[in-house]
Amino acid sequence: MVKKSDFVLAPYMTSNDWRATYQLLNTVIPYILLWSLAAPAASISLWLLPPIMVLITLFSVRCFSLMHDCGHYSLFRSKRVNRVVGFFLGVINAIPQYPWSRGHAYHHKTNGDWQQYRGPSAILSTEEFANLSPSGQWWYEALRHPIMLFPGGFFYLALKPRLALILGTYGFVVHLVTCLRQHPGMGIGKMITSYQSKTWYTTAEFWDLLLNNICVVGSWIALSYALGAGFFLGVYSITLTCAAAIFICVFFVQHNFDTSYAHTTEGWDYLSGAIEGSSYLMLPTILKWFSADIGYHNIHHLSSRIPNYHLEACHQANAHLLTQVKRLRMADMPDCFKFILWDAPSNRLVSIAEFRQMEQMVADAVVQPDRLPYASTHQ
Repeated sequence: MVKKSDFVLAPYMTSNDWRATYQLLNTVIPYILLWSLAAPAASISLWLLPPIMVLITLFSVRCFSLMHDCGHYSLFRSKRVNRVVGFFLGVINAIPQYPWSRGHAYHHKTNGDWQQYRGPSAILSTEEFANLSPSGQWWYEALRHPIMLFPGGFFYLALKPRLALILGTYGFVVHLVTCLRQHPGMGIGKMITSYQSKTWYTTAEFWDLLLNNICVVGSWIALSYALGAGFFLGVYSITLTCAAAIFICVFFVQHNFDTSYAHTTEGWDYLSGAIEGSSYLMLPTILKWFSADIGYHNIHHLSSRIPNYHLEACHQANAHLLTQVKRLRMADMPDCFKFILWDAPSNRLVSIAEFRQMEQMVADAVVQPDRLPYASTHQ
């Protein structure tokens, strides 16, 4: 049985500030230049705008991937540098980096334990899905259709962080008023520290959320003034939505696929979650570059401290231990989106069609007892 100690990981866990700086420059500078070219190009011909928007989208994806490395403190050697750089990369994609990275760390901690973490689309278990009304099941399936990556992506980046600050602040004000009414002798410091927000969990998360919103909304206002509100908001909303759809899609298929390790908490194994619960997404060279090699997701889950620029070399060095890893090509990605139910008894992901087939077998077994019962389908 393969153990984590069998893998050669340590040599690839060392961050290189020069490589990180080069990656930062070859990502952020082109992103800024493309934005500076967008309006002049559109004034010459609108046909020049679509290719620029495609490139803005791809560089936005790369910015997110580098921000992701900063969240794991792997891009640069210094934790502080990773925090600062990660914050500004988060501003580019309108997402508060620190709260996001803390939530993402929980995903790494529980990868493959589907009783604890249900993925970005919050999938239901087969039992939970069965308890929904027919209309509830229809809505559940519709909201997880691949086309929903686009409105979902826009909400995830453009709206959710703004709503988080508004709702959290509103909750804080309500908390203060309640304390003043019910506990007038309570000190202001106690009132503040006793507040438990549902949209941020620590003081550091609140400050990152607040500063991100100030920078993001401020940049929206400044760029709307400089480029024209209609032009900027139109281009920005499209490119941001497409970028979000891409990296949510990539994240989804790297964990939701046929034979993915989808265990209950009892008996769950971290190593199996990394190797069998994460796919190896084989992308074309240019997309590997724009995604910062996140396709080597199994290696990334074995050690999140390996920076993106060492993932491929680490994968090659350990290839003989990765024979059980699910290999996906771009043509396989659409098929992954049908795995939106978790079947706890069998510890696997299933499609709604497969679930209904199992339900039909149960119904048939009631009428014809010689048929296998539902539980037997999991043996």
